Amino acid sequence: MRQLLNTLYVMTQGSYLRLDHETLKLEVERETRLQVPIHHLGGIVLFGQVMVSPFVLHRCAEDGRSVVFLGQTGRFKGRLVGPQSGNILLRRAQHAAYDDAEKTLDLCRRIVAGKIHNSRSALLRAARESDGGEDRAALEAAAKELAVGLRTVEFAETPDVARGIEGQAAKSYFAAFPHFVRAHREAFAMDGRNRRPPRDRINALLSFLYALLLNDCQSACETVGLDPQLGFLHALRPGRPSLALDLMEEFRPYLADRLALTLINRRQLSPEDFEERPGGAVSLKEDGRKQVVAAYQNRKQEELTHPTLQQQMPIGLLPLIQARLLARTVRGEDRGYVPFVPR
Repeated sequence: MRQLLNTLYVMTQGSYLRLDHETLKLEVERETRLQVPIHHLGGIVLFGQVMVSPFVLHRCAEDGRSVVFLGQTGRFKGRLVGPQSGNILLRRAQHAAYDDAEKTLDLCRRIVAGKIHNSRSALLRAARESDGGEDRAALEAAAKELAVGLRTVEFAETPDVARGIEGQAAKSYFAAFPHFVRAHREAFAMDGRNRRPPRDRINALLSFLYALLLNDCQSACETVGLDPQLGFLHALRPGRPSLALDLMEEFRPYLADRLALTLINRRQLSPEDFEERPGGAVSLKEDGRKQVVAAYQNRKQEELTHPTLQQQMPIGLLPLIQARLLARTVRGEDRGYVPFVPR
């Protein structure tokens, strides 16, 4: 399981990955910059113009190690996986659960409740740590709105109603998001959540972190044997990892949003780490992306006690653990899915 924490992120443009026996070598302008035993890696993520030898791709496919291709700014381009693995009986159970309206609705309610609970906890925590005044009032007001959503989603009669409650909660949460920021407030101003493309620095940072988190959640689904395309909360679309997006929801506030705010408020990222592109899109520069990836990897190594299992584990294993709990629910071994809600 520890191996799953080791993801190699390659962001240097023009670099080349090749295999030398059991060692993966990263070369830049024919100079070796990194060597790592390939069996130490759980996955490889490539940004932009990074070349990979066919032998690396073949070996990763054979071992079940994913290779993800992202654009230079973190936009998903493609994913290499090997032969189909996993328990066919689990996938059949997943499809049966999707066709069961009652099970689908129950999962939708629980996924939305987990996300709203964690978002509300982030608001209350920020309110306690604020200096008071307008920031505290705005954060507490948003927390009250999310509390209403948390009570309401339990009685949602259809998945669409649950999605609507989640959408309203997200709108209230992101409306209060600027009050989380304590450093460079003008430079990190934000007017709600926007993407494709992000139009301000915070949204650019969040989109980049969400791309990293989604990759981990999709890998977790595949490792457990679930079909990452067949989700319950997110609508099915060709090529869309709907189940990975479902799994990701409860982790957005805890893993991605909190890390984004830590990097900003501790001035580990500055406004100069971002650039505006033609058309008003904003993205992280290469040095900024490297800082974010390093911080994300360090965050994954931190440990906590899982609230349901009562076991100590690295944060980076949470998506895998939750995917296993989701698989138990799909198979009917648990009465209902319990989302990750830290204490």
